[in-house]
Amino acid sequence: MVENITGTLISYYFICKTKLWLHANKINLEDNSEEVRIGKVLHEINEDRVDEVSIENIKVDKITKDYVVEVKKSDSDIKAGKWQLLFYLYRLKQKGIVKKGRLEVFEKKKGDKKRYEVVLDSESEKELLRILDDIEKIIKTHTQPKPVFENKCKKCAYYEYCFI
Repeated sequence: MVENITGTLISYYFICKTKLWLHANKINLEDNSEEVRIGKVLHEINEDRVDEVSIENIKVDKITKDYVVEVKKSDSDIKAGKWQLLFYLYRLKQKGIVKKGRLEVFEKKKGDKKRYEVVLDSESEKELLRILDDIEKIIKTHTQPKPVFENKCKKCAYYEYCFI
């Protein structure tokens, strides 16, 4: 089932289980989200960026000689971005491509870029497999997980769906 899991679903696992379930079950409310549009624009204007690379169920922002690069618009969900990148590294490893990961974060208000190196080791791979199993269980349930309100929910495209 790993072939059906995407980097977006990995990210949503850490951001919100309700959002994960909704997105996986084709309930997408992000097309009208200003936050999502900002992220897409940042991807388009990143001067170092080459076209995204798609391999089966993954879409990476950039692959260099040594790195798989994932670009994020803020560091508000570094953990989600890290695991998304670890998932990409895992899927590429399955294809015989072994690289390190680099998470690049644009700070909107500061105008600078932070970089984090991510390495898929045996411990993180074992945890990733557990996460993938948990995601499959969440997706297969017949009802969505109950939303848990956090401050970040106010900016989420699913906010009205979950709380109003």
